[in-house]
Amino acid sequence: MLLCVDVGNTHTQFGVYEKDRMVRDYRVASEVVRTEDEIGIVVLSLLKHHNINLQSIEGVGISSVVPNLTGIIERMSKKYFNCSPLIINPDLDLGIKIGYDEPATVGSDRICGSVAAYQKFGGPLIILDFGTATTFDVVSATGVYLGGAIAPGLETGAADLQRRAARLPRIDLRFPVEVIGKTTVASMQSGIMFGAVDAMEGIVRRIRASIGTDAKVIATGGYAGIISSHTKLIDKIEPTLVLEGVRIIYEANRKSVNEEKK
Repeated sequence: MLLCVDVGNTHTQFGVYEKDRMVRDYRVASEVVRTEDEIGIVVLSLLKHHNINLQSIEGVGISSVVPNLTGIIERMSKKYFNCSPLIINPDLDLGIKIGYDEPATVGSDRICGSVAAYQKFGGPLIILDFGTATTFDVVSATGVYLGGAIAPGLETGAADLQRRAARLPRIDLRFPVEVIGKTTVASMQSGIMFGAVDAMEGIVRRIRASIGTDAKVIATGGYAGIISSHTKLIDKIEPTLVLEGVRIIYEANRKSVNEEKK
């Protein structure tokens, strides 16, 4: 089995794969104050709860956008799974080409999502990830990662608005019944939620116009489901897209991983 890890700014996802089939996936808070032992205990407890034998984990792949946690999870992998993990980066065999001006600066989550989406759906594609940031990634028909756009995520935007405006409260991020809010909370929900949908649709249309084709739109991330319920532009939701990308890249680079073990 393979343990795939997606370290995001807010949450860290773990996925256990048996060949190309996901057996289980877990989500925990991304806390940089944790040690490798604390994370190891959490992961081992989750595996034990679902009767997954620790000894069956033969490899670990990591996508991380939190440098402080990358090293911690790398040490956890060596200590609890007795293996050096594959850390996703643009220099690996990805199955797609990176057409970014500075390939080393592309987030590994964006790479993994693009790799998984392209393998599953072909191109051209626009991949949306609704997380701490909302990212837009574009893959051409020939499998070239062209770049994209990065915008504040729903939680990020809402928290910043509440922090900067003294009289505005914290709110639940859900759509109000009507676009015209009759309370402060409903007004904020309308502006944040409908604003996010309209911004997403506007950027998708601009990207399609830029590449000259109606690229398929694939969505992932924690808010993909709720956003997709209010737009017709999203063609498919893939909740574990980044984990799937980690698996695909690990398999493509398995030979070099095995050589490193020796």
